[in-house]
Amino acid sequence: MAYRRTEKVERRLTARRDAILAAARAAAAEGGMAAVHIAPVAERAGIAAGTVYRYFPAKTDLVAALVAAVSEQELAAMRRAADAAPGPLSALVAAIATFAARMLRGRRLTWAMLGEAVEADIDAARLAFRRSLAAELEARIGAAAAGGHLPEQDASLSAPALLGALIEGLIGPLAPKSSDGDPAKTRAAVQTVTLLALRALGVVDARARGLVVQTSLNETGA
Repeated sequence: MAYRRTEKVERRLTARRDAILAAARAAAAEGGMAAVHIAPVAERAGIAAGTVYRYFPAKTDLVAALVAAVSEQELAAMRRAADAAPGPLSALVAAIATFAARMLRGRRLTWAMLGEAVEADIDAARLAFRRSLAAELEARIGAAAAGGHLPEQDASLSAPALLGALIEGLIGPLAPKSSDGDPAKTRAAVQTVTLLALRALGVVDARARGLVVQTSLNETGA
């Protein structure tokens, strides 16, 4: 007769896996992807390294699971904000502003998940996250264009271009660090990049400004 795990055992295993991923996330938030290694993550989680290996046989497996978890959280936040908006253009603005605000609040972690220079096998694990973000933006751009709120355009090209601009402008090596820890500066940065995005997508300036100011006030918690 095959052994079946009890519900209590399943909960314990899930909790341990969640603790490992939380430790990996904290390590990445502090030191980037270079800080995500089995031994220090195990120490941070308060368990033996051998236990981590039972869940994640290699660093690549741990990183892939971490990126997947972060991806799920970030995409869910974008979708919640967009789905609560009154129309397709407002939904696009909400998705952009939410992503921008969350990037700035978790600058080091997001850079590790999306842009930090890493080994090829690690970068392959992150590609799905970038694709998912681009796909979400593509869907929102397409919906806004279909509703006549944006000029006709190839959303499959606009979306990754927009994603690259957001990442580079907010958390990349050339991005200003002045917004760190300052809500007013964070809000201003979110407004700037969201307005830039709408202008690039073809929204006239006056309308774009009104959408961005109201949405970014909500998404940055003002």
